[in-house]
Amino acid sequence: MIIEKSTLETCSAATGIVVVIDVLRAFSTAAYAFGQGAKSITLVSSVEDAFSLKKQFPYMRLMGETGGLPIKGFDYSNSPTQITKQDLTGCHLIQRTSAGTQGAVFSIHASTLLATSFCCAAATARFIKQQPENTINFVITGQDEEGLGDEDDACADYIGNLIKGKKPDALNYLHRVRESLEGKKFLDENQPDFPATDMDYCTALDRFDFFMLVERQAGFCVMKPVIAYQADNAPF
Repeated sequence: MIIEKSTLETCSAATGIVVVIDVLRAFSTAAYAFGQGAKSITLVSSVEDAFSLKKQFPYMRLMGETGGLPIKGFDYSNSPTQITKQDLTGCHLIQRTSAGTQGAVFSIHASTLLATSFCCAAATARFIKQQPENTINFVITGQDEEGLGDEDDACADYIGNLIKGKKPDALNYLHRVRESLEGKKFLDENQPDFPATDMDYCTALDRFDFFMLVERQAGFCVMKPVIAYQADNAPF
């Protein structure tokens, strides 16, 4: 098994099973949206793309952020705290974020494309272990030269160990999320758009038993939840 890592700058060349990670908060928020009943989420790169798609399909709802902040005209921000208060039964969402959705849109050479966070880590690993593909590439969407992204790297390391059949201590990896540069925003009372409750939701390990599969349909990246069934002898 070959496990590699990419960033937003290099993910366009990633092949094999590509796992796009955004713990804080795109793919944690998406997981909670599915938990609230959403049927699908179309991932887009720009705010303009989101509004254009909304114009084509008025029944779809907009969710996301730019620079971590809510977008005027969007129905929901990129916050699991907000999403868990919504009834999204049967809804089709459009999500645009500064990191997570970019990684999905730009990972154009993936044979299988997944999005994940700690909320559905074990389900993601379980699905990957069942695939014949030998190359797994984790896209660390938050990574930059200033040291951001350790929360996503921690998730990649955790899932990677699960895939290898190990039993990693989850607390160590979740601690990295809370201590990451991005994570510290959620401890700052002067930043109300980064509530502490979001951190709690984003570090709720294996809150969901589905993985999030992204498929390209008519030029769009459409994500749906898929239940990951566990074999009787599975280690997790």
